[in-house]
Formats: sequence, structure tokens, C-alpha cells
Amino acid sequence: MTRVEDAQLAVRLGADAIGMVFTARSRRHVDIAQAQAIRRAMPPFVSTVALFMDDAADFVRDVAMAVQPDLLQFHGGERDEWCAQFDRPWLKAIAMGAGATALAQLQAHPGAAGLLLDGHGLGEAGGSGKAFDWSLMPDHLAQPLVLAGGLHAGNVGEAIRVAHPWAVDVASGVESAPGIKDPDKLAAFMAAVRAADSMEKQ
Repeated sequence: MTRVEDAQLAVRLGADAIGMVFTARSRRHVDIAQAQAIRRAMPPFVSTVALFMDDAADFVRDVAMAVQPDLLQFHGGERDEWCAQFDRPWLKAIAMGAGATALAQLQAHPGAAGLLLDGHGLGEAGGSGKAFDWSLMPDHLAQPLVLAGGLHAGNVGEAIRVAHPWAVDVASGVESAPGIKDPDKLAAFMAAVRAADSMEKQ
């Protein structure tokens, strides 16, 4: 999220969490002032997530202090012990672009509150809009798994049916431009998630 109005719309449509990217290399990155405005606009019981990729520890601390996100999310080569130093729950993104060979990375972050499986390749930034083979999602890990990468209203229902994730993450699939959400795409995506979720619970 880069705009208050987009974050508020996502929440009204039923989003459980909104993410903000702080890594400067991302086309969706926000500065601290933008992030604080979005954070203040969030109602109770909606989580805010701060995303980083191989950023300096001092920068992560500065963002965490200023924005007070509920979760940190790391998309680079950060190791388990490095991610744990900030005394906040954190998610670790796993680059699934390499296919089954990436599965070994799922064991490398036991301290993570959850793992986000994304479709990009190793060393690439997330948010690429690339999907991966959803059948690779394991069902034996204790950590919750979040499915990301190439999701949109037309395929998220099938992704949920195949992968059975704890949650789904979307960026490019609901945008009109990087960082700018399309209201119609966002509404369609959330409706598709709700429909698939209700089928999963039957």
C-alpha cells in the first residue's frame, strides 16, 4: 500500500492485513511519513506489515520505531537470527521461482511467525506478478504459509483450492499501476477469496 485511501478500501472489503514496502529498490516503496499516515488510518484488528529486502538493521529499527508495524516481513537473504533481533514477529519470504529446489529454504527460518511463498526467483524482489507451481506448497509445516505471486481474481480461488494456504498476498494483481490499487480489481479479488474460503470450510 502506498495510499491511505487504498488501504482503507482494502480493509472495508475484508483484508486482514495491509503491507507497506520500505525497500528503496521497490516501485511500491513508501517513506516513513506515508507509512505513518496509513498506519493511523487502520482500524483495530487489522495488522500492518513492514516489508524489507536486505536493508540495514538500523533502517529496520528506525522504521519499526516510527511506524510501529505489527509484523516485519523480509524478502532477501536475511538469516533467521538476523530477523529475530528486532523483537517483533516476522515473516520470511521464500523465492519459489526455482521450483522444488527452493523447498529446502522452508526449514531455514524456524523463528519466523510464518513463511510467505512467492513466485520470484532467488535474489529477485517480490511483487513481480510471477506465479509458481502451487502444488509444491507443503502441508506438514508447523508455521503458517502465505501464498503470493501472480495472484488475481481469476486464479486465486484455484490457488486456494490447490495450495490450502493460511493466507494469500496480492499486489500487482489488484493494481492499475505499481502501488496504486484498482478498486474494481481489489473488490473482485476479495470476493473470490471469500468464495474460495467458504468452500474450504465446507
